[in-house]
Amino acid sequence: MYRSYIGLEVHMQLLTRTKIFCSCRAAFGDPPNINTCPVCMGYPGTLPALNIEALRMGSMVARSLNCTISPRQWFERKQYFYPDMPKNYQVTQYTAPLGTQGHLQLAGKGADGREINKKVRINECHLEEDSGKMIHIEGKSLLDYNRAGVSLLEIVTGPDMESGEEAELFIRELRRMVRYLGVCDGNMEEGSLRVDANVSINLQHNGLGNKVEIKNLNSSRFVRLALDYEIQRQGKMLDAGKPIVEETRYWNDGRGETVSLREKGTSQDYRFFIEPDIPVFCLDDFFLTSVEKALVELPQARIARIITQ
Repeated sequence: MYRSYIGLEVHMQLLTRTKIFCSCRAAFGDPPNINTCPVCMGYPGTLPALNIEALRMGSMVARSLNCTISPRQWFERKQYFYPDMPKNYQVTQYTAPLGTQGHLQLAGKGADGREINKKVRINECHLEEDSGKMIHIEGKSLLDYNRAGVSLLEIVTGPDMESGEEAELFIRELRRMVRYLGVCDGNMEEGSLRVDANVSINLQHNGLGNKVEIKNLNSSRFVRLALDYEIQRQGKMLDAGKPIVEETRYWNDGRGETVSLREKGTSQDYRFFIEPDIPVFCLDDFFLTSVEKALVELPQARIARIITQ
């Protein structure tokens, strides 16, 4: 009997008026390539400056997920070469994330009436800049850099979920939370909340299996369908004695299946090093107190209070 292990990487755009390292407008739906400047386009000699609102909003999410805020933080350059990242690197937090060691409690009912009550670990929350957007049409690839540099918070969970249904419940609960906080609109169809899902299966009590990542899921329903399909696919391969290749795949909704994209990369491939243009910084008591004061009663706590009262 196989057991499945699911962990999610959730990328959410924060509702800052400007981008994370420059003063360009951050808005969905503007004409292509008008919200750009030398900083977010990576021109030589430009200097980024951290958006304090992105730091505040990210800290609110981290605290709402019961994370410990790191008192001393810095950014790093994640090297990769792709058309949607004009600098050929992404400024992100790697070794010093914004928040660590949190959790989110799942509570609900499955489609079969089964009670779902599970604590999902939050390994970390970290800030980074979003990439541009690629549009593929009629055999051509078009690039819109309006999104490049938009404030992004990535939330990484532990491999604590076991089904697509549990992962869908996690996304819905998280989306409701950030909407309550007013830090993200949660509009997955617009790309302001996107999910990379990692899944492996193995025999009971044998630990994690080889991990497959499903990229850029923009619907909680797609998260459920893609994971349930991938669990079945991996089970059939193991039954046939075939190894599971660690790779990146994508969900083809029209065909109802995941499709291979490339072999899975490792952290060494990105050649991280400290971002030299953004100094190491420490969060003082005044900032941390302002974050705590900005928090609101979250949905689960509100439901429990209303039931009690």
